[in-house]
Amino acid sequence: MTKEEKDKGAEASAPDKNNSTAQRKPVAILGIESSCDDTSAAVIVDGILRSNVIASQSVHEEYGGVVPELASRAHQQNIVPVVDAALKRAGIRKEDLSGIAFTRGPGLLGSLLVGTSFAKGLSLGLRIPIIDVNHLHGHVLAHFVRESPDDVVPNFPFLCLLISGGNSQLVLVRAYNDMEILGQTIDDAAGEAFDKCAKVMGLPYPGGPHIDRLAAEGNPDAFHFSKPHIPGLDYSFSGLKTSFLYTLRDNLRRDPEFIEKNRADLAASLQKTIIDILIDKLSKAVDQTGVKTVAIGGGVSANSGVRAAVADFCERRGITAFIPKRSFTTDNAAMIAIAGYYKFLDKQFCRYDETPFARVTV
Repeated sequence: MTKEEKDKGAEASAPDKNNSTAQRKPVAILGIESSCDDTSAAVIVDGILRSNVIASQSVHEEYGGVVPELASRAHQQNIVPVVDAALKRAGIRKEDLSGIAFTRGPGLLGSLLVGTSFAKGLSLGLRIPIIDVNHLHGHVLAHFVRESPDDVVPNFPFLCLLISGGNSQLVLVRAYNDMEILGQTIDDAAGEAFDKCAKVMGLPYPGGPHIDRLAAEGNPDAFHFSKPHIPGLDYSFSGLKTSFLYTLRDNLRRDPEFIEKNRADLAASLQKTIIDILIDKLSKAVDQTGVKTVAIGGGVSANSGVRAAVADFCERRGITAFIPKRSFTTDNAAMIAIAGYYKFLDKQFCRYDETPFARVTV
């Protein structure tokens, strides 16, 4: 590959806005997501979702967490059939694609390399541009995935509470390409607190959904755990994890069956504490920014308690809440495709020599 090709990437084959034929052609974006343990491909045409296919990896359950090497191998096995299924469900040929959006990071490098390499290869073969997407931007912009032209999306500016296994952030979203982090975790993320506490309770991985299920049956005021006193809008969940662990340790000394007897109450009390921490900072952010719209995103936004608490908070404050469909909360390619769609319209393409990155913020 020549230096000129590297510098231009696939931009040379991008449609010309001055060409009337190109203007009439629908903008079809293939999105590819492979940041962790889900292989996903989606197709968005003129901003409307046509397909969203996800292949999950159950192999990690027996290890109690994601094994990077196993994840990347599974991505290699899944990427071709997943993309093929996404195109077929969308009812378009690969030759009809306008561009390919892919998750460049953050995530597991081995997993990201599979999606990145596939996107580059397909781009070269089809002579269409590639668009790199920040995975966290994707979670925020998941609210703009429309399944029909009548779907309502947030107005700018809005505040997004982005909560997942690796990130807990309060993001002020002024535009598709203008996001400011107002606060973020200084140690552990909310999703990590759910999963790690579930693990010490003996629950399967991933623990978050099990905590959610048990919490519905328990008393949220049965136990009280430590809450952090962090200034500003930053989060911290390490102290909560330690407090939860000490509660189990001290009570297990007196009663070896303590966890089994109190599993639902422990889950409900843990969930309530995490939600209280999240809502407290969210309330302060709303006061500081004066926004009239709040959205949530990321894997933890699938939690029933979190969804209900945010909806209740917004109702009490008289502001609009955007709670995403659960299918758009976990890692999925629809959010990558919509983020890529907006970048495509602005001709923000990726060079072929760009590499994935493991860590980054919004």
